[in-house]
Amino acid sequence: MELRPILATLRRHKVILWLLMLEIALSCAIICNGVFLVAQRLQHMDMPSGIAEHELVQIQQAPIAPPSDRYARAQEDLATLRAIPGVQAVGMSNQVPFGGASSNGNVMLSPTQPHRTLSAAEYFGENLVQTLGLRLVAGRDLRPDEYVDADVVIRELASGSGKGFPVPMIVSQALATRLWPQRNPLGRLVWLTPTASFRVVGVVRTLARANAYDTATAQYSMIIPLHMGADKDQSYLLRTRPQDRQRVLAAATAALKRADPTRVVTHARTYDRIRSDYFKDDHATAGMLVSVIVAVLLVTGLGIVGLASFWVAQRRRQIGIRRALGARRADILHYFQTENFLIVTFGIVLGMVLAYGISLFLMMRYELPRLPAGYFPVGALVLWGIGQLAVLGPALRAAAVPPVVATRSV
Repeated sequence: MELRPILATLRRHKVILWLLMLEIALSCAIICNGVFLVAQRLQHMDMPSGIAEHELVQIQQAPIAPPSDRYARAQEDLATLRAIPGVQAVGMSNQVPFGGASSNGNVMLSPTQPHRTLSAAEYFGENLVQTLGLRLVAGRDLRPDEYVDADVVIRELASGSGKGFPVPMIVSQALATRLWPQRNPLGRLVWLTPTASFRVVGVVRTLARANAYDTATAQYSMIIPLHMGADKDQSYLLRTRPQDRQRVLAAATAALKRADPTRVVTHARTYDRIRSDYFKDDHATAGMLVSVIVAVLLVTGLGIVGLASFWVAQRRRQIGIRRALGARRADILHYFQTENFLIVTFGIVLGMVLAYGISLFLMMRYELPRLPAGYFPVGALVLWGIGQLAVLGPALRAAAVPPVVATRSV
C-alpha cells in the first residue's frame, strides 16, 4: 500500500497524533518494566529451598524456664516427638528457609583477615540433614558425638582461647563454590571469628537462607552442630508423609502439652504455610503490577478505538469516493490497519526510550537490575496486537460504508 497518503493525512492531525503516540509510548514503558518486575517477583517466589517442603511441620514455643534446664527439656521433647506415629524424623533448628527471622555469620578464610569474605546463614540444631531432607553431594552428615552445647561454645568464644575448635560443619554447594571455586571443599577451614574455626565435612546441594532477599547469595548457608535449648529462637521440625502432616501436627502439639501443661506453643504450622507467608508480599506485588499492566492496556486500547472511530466518522466522504473509484472493502480495512500500525510503531519507538530511562531510574533509586533487551520486543508485540485489535471494529465499519450512502452524505 502507498504510505504517502497515510502520512499526509496524519500530518493534518498532529496534535491528536502526538497525544496518541505519547499514550502508546507511556504504555510501552510501563508494560516493559512491569512485565520485567513481575518476572522478577515470580523468579523470587520460585526460589528453591533445598528441603522437603511438603513433608515438614514446625512447632515453636515460648521460652522454657528455668534456663538451666532447657537442654535436658529439649532432649525430652525430641524423644516425645519421635514416638508419635507417622513421624519419620525430628530435628531442632534456630531457623528455617524463608522463615523470616535469620541468623547469619561473617565467614573468613583466614583468622587474620581484616574484612569478611561474605555473610552466610548459620543453621544451629540437631539432625537437620535428615529432617529437612537435604541432599548430600559430598562428604558426610554430622555425627551425634560431634554436637556440643551452645553455652560451651559461647564461653569459649568469650574467653578467646579457641579451645574445642575447629568444629565440623556442613556447607551448601553454593557457598563451597563461592569460597573454593574448582577445588574440593572437604577438609577446608573457615573462621567465623578470629578464634572460632570450622572444618567442612559435608556439602549439601541446596539450603536457602531464612531471609533470601538477594538471589545471588540466597544459598549461602552453613549447618553447625550445636545442642540448642528449647528457647524462643528454636523450633521443632517434624518430617512425615504429606498426607499425614495435619494429623502429626495436632498429635505433636498435644503430646508436648501433655508433657508440660504450662507450655505455650506460639506456632504450629506446615512448612507450606511458612513459605506462603514469606512470599505473600511478592504475590501481592505481582498481582498489583499485573492489574496495572491490564489497566494500561485497556486504556490504550480504548484510546485507539476512540480515535479510530472519530477518524472514520470524519472521513466518510473520503471513504465513499474511494469506494466509488473501485476500492474494495479489504482496501479500506487495510488502510486503517496500516495507519494504526504506523502510529503504534512511532509510539513504541518513543516508549522504548522511555522504558530504558525508567529502568535506569529504578536501578539507581531501588537497586533493581537493568531491564533486559528481550523485554522491549515483548512490549512492542503486545502493543501491536492491542492496536490491531482495537482498530479492527472501526475499520470494519469504515469498510462497510456503501459508496452511494457516503456520497449522498456530502
